[in-house]
Amino acid sequence: MAAHIETVLLVDDDEEIRALLELCLGRVWPLLIAGNGHDALLIAERERPSIALIDLCMPGMDGLALLHALRKREATASLPVILLTAAIQSDEVEHYRALGALGVIPKPFRPFELPTLMRRMMQEMLA
Repeated sequence: MAAHIETVLLVDDDEEIRALLELCLGRVWPLLIAGNGHDALLIAERERPSIALIDLCMPGMDGLALLHALRKREATASLPVILLTAAIQSDEVEHYRALGALGVIPKPFRPFELPTLMRRMMQEMLA
């Protein structure tokens, strides 16, 4: 898998966070946007994004449930996933990585640093 990011699947139930992420990431990559885990799963299977940026805490299918669902499907099993979360401890980061997440970005984040951070995580995955 190449470290080059072509398309980003952005998943967050908060409309304001989605708009902020769209502003910052949409200037760099084409975005596929979902407001919930169920829609994101359908989009991921159909569109095959390069990477997914997923909010951990969402109603219905939360970020971990979405990660599990993505890993179970052949079309999305290897999709790199970065989780966004408001509260994170170092042991939780390792737990999420063990579950198949590429990394975790804590909220609040510096929006315009996200593209660089995402590229770095992709590079580390390939190292």
